[in-house]
Amino acid sequence: MTPDYPTNFFFEAGTWAPYVMVVLVTIGLATAAWITIRYKWAVWLLLVIVPVLLTFFWWPYSTEGTASAGWFPIVKQYSALAGSLSLVALQYVPKLRSKRWYLAIPALILAVNILEAVVRDIQCYFIHGVDPSQGMVTWGGSWNLMNAAAGILNLLMISGWVGIRVATSADKRIIWADLTIPWIIAYDLWNFAYVYNCLADRAWYSGVALLLSCTIPVFFAFGRGAWIQYRAYTLTFWSGVVLTFPHFSQDSMFSLRSAHNPTAMFWVSFVALAFNLVVFVYHVMRIVRTRRNPCTQELYGDDVVVAAQVSKAA
Repeated sequence: MTPDYPTNFFFEAGTWAPYVMVVLVTIGLATAAWITIRYKWAVWLLLVIVPVLLTFFWWPYSTEGTASAGWFPIVKQYSALAGSLSLVALQYVPKLRSKRWYLAIPALILAVNILEAVVRDIQCYFIHGVDPSQGMVTWGGSWNLMNAAAGILNLLMISGWVGIRVATSADKRIIWADLTIPWIIAYDLWNFAYVYNCLADRAWYSGVALLLSCTIPVFFAFGRGAWIQYRAYTLTFWSGVVLTFPHFSQDSMFSLRSAHNPTAMFWVSFVALAFNLVVFVYHVMRIVRTRRNPCTQELYGDDVVVAAQVSKAA
């Protein structure tokens, strides 16, 4: 199970190139998401025109003979794109903000994506070697089951979608108050462990860069409360990059492979499970103390301070 290349605890040692590139990718994804949230022309360009052009001219040829070939990566890309466009509609079509069934769509998409990863973690528990479905080495173990449990806890904490709001500030970003900072950190820990366990040699960018690009903005005024929008947009953009440049993150000078270290896989999953369990216990205590129904009311809306005044969507 030990790789035949120099490694650190989590990843191979590598050269300077992937370390510089992971910073550039993180900044690039976060910036592209902010521009798309702020400007309608960017929505048309990055979420409509570019995906159409890539579909018809580039992707059928760029992925041939690579790990990104086949129908599944395309379906994954368009599911992320559909989620992004559902948020765009909420942002620019005011009448949708009063429809509770429509406000449930972001929560449903988020829950389904988490559930898919949970199922995949359980599948990977039984894989020991090259995964024929993805062409990369996957080592199953107790870490998969621990992380699957963490994902289920994270899914059960999705609440307050009826309180989704649209900011009255110029960016009109979408605010989902119940996706709190502790929940986001719990999600990030779980999702990184999932990528590290199941997509090991893609974890440097699909784990580190992608998660940082949607999490860092929520600590600043321009992104506070808008994690779901940054997550959807950065995931859509990165899926497009992977399809267009399939060799970039796996076998180029910028790639950084996993160390395939069982100790590392155990600890990332253990930390993810422990943190999610703590947040879950607090979440249940919050429900009991406030006597609020997480499916019909916000649990944390009163506690979340946003940079701009918001107009309630429901």
